Amino acid sequence: MRRSLIPLATALAVLAATPVAAQISGATVAEAVAAITPKVVDWRRDLHRHPELGFAETRTAAVVAAHLRGLGLEVREGVAKTGVIGVLRGTRPGRVVALRADMDALPVLEATGLPFASTATGTYMGQTVPVAHACGHDAHVAMLMGAAEVLAGMRDQISGTIVFVFQPAEEGAPPGEPLGGAALMLAEGALDDPAPEAIFGLHVVPGRPGTIFYRPQGFMAASDRVDIRLTGRQTHGAWPWKGVDVIAAAAAVVQTINTLTARTIDPTTTPTVFTIATLDAGVRYNIIPAEATLSGTLRTFDTAQRDALVARAETAIDHVAQAHGAGAEFSVRQNAALVFNDPALSAWLAPVLGEAAGAENVNPATPPTTVAEDFSYFQQRTPGVFYHLGASADGVDPATSPPNHSPEFDVNEAVLPLGVRAHVLTALRYLEQPRS
Repeated sequence: MRRSLIPLATALAVLAATPVAAQISGATVAEAVAAITPKVVDWRRDLHRHPELGFAETRTAAVVAAHLRGLGLEVREGVAKTGVIGVLRGTRPGRVVALRADMDALPVLEATGLPFASTATGTYMGQTVPVAHACGHDAHVAMLMGAAEVLAGMRDQISGTIVFVFQPAEEGAPPGEPLGGAALMLAEGALDDPAPEAIFGLHVVPGRPGTIFYRPQGFMAASDRVDIRLTGRQTHGAWPWKGVDVIAAAAAVVQTINTLTARTIDPTTTPTVFTIATLDAGVRYNIIPAEATLSGTLRTFDTAQRDALVARAETAIDHVAQAHGAGAEFSVRQNAALVFNDPALSAWLAPVLGEAAGAENVNPATPPTTVAEDFSYFQQRTPGVFYHLGASADGVDPATSPPNHSPEFDVNEAVLPLGVRAHVLTALRYLEQPRS
């Protein structure tokens, strides 16, 4: 077989004629972000004033979709009920990267005193409840909208594709729904076409404003919901021996779970938290009821350790119930998997975030945290990194700053441009890498 050879001069001429994307400078990014920061603040305040619960983020999704279409992006709505996907294609082929923000609010009565505080209500478990952005998702949406605008303005200089993921129901599947937002988006093909090679996300938390922190491997805990139903025999409170006392059994179950966690888990390996948070039983002070229900949360960083603890708990609860003459039903449902930050991407990301925040403000080796995030499901499909952005008020000790999910939780708006810069630089620097 004769092989056709291209003269060296011709090959060099072809290469010279092929446009090569130059790196977009951090200064250029900073200037573009500064220009849109007032809009980001306005978006955040508007979304804060109009919060919506999981899978009910219709207004939020409409605001996002209209903005992305106005930027000339490809837009898909109604992904996982109310999710929105935006796709920005550069002028040249290249890698594919995804950036994610969550959109839902919480059934919380806001007590921030902000002039744009929420007075909204929604329906949760059949009840009308107050609704507030007590976890900062309003800021997440606004920052990613800002990043989309900055990156769309640089389209002609971009090689590759950026997927913007605006996710509903991060706070968990509402009652009656089998899947939460991230899992349902994946089930409906949100990341199938185009399929990202990496995905990144951030979350505002109490912390010195302007700081970014995360860790490789296990960063945020896997979260399981635990439900326990105890059945006994109703009797007069004065004659407990004539019935089966589920109140006493429930108290013993709580103590047993606390003891199992404290005495069967090595605290030097990974953090483990097993909390019973609700106990519902009885209607009158002098009647021992026939039934008690308990619910709680299990937070773990090791799958084998978690499975072993669940098995021990189920066995122990059965034994406790039997000792009281009661019956027990035990169930566990995962709300979020372990947030596992890809080690290679984590190392690559540190200098990029340093470019956005200043190297002295980035900690890529922070301790793990027992709060959970369903960004973890995206990481099971695509290598990714999730990081935290300190957003406490100026001059306030983060240790005493109102935490996420508190009625007083608020986001220091001075950190919004940093979040936008972090998103933009992460996408740009990832796409600027040569394809392997």
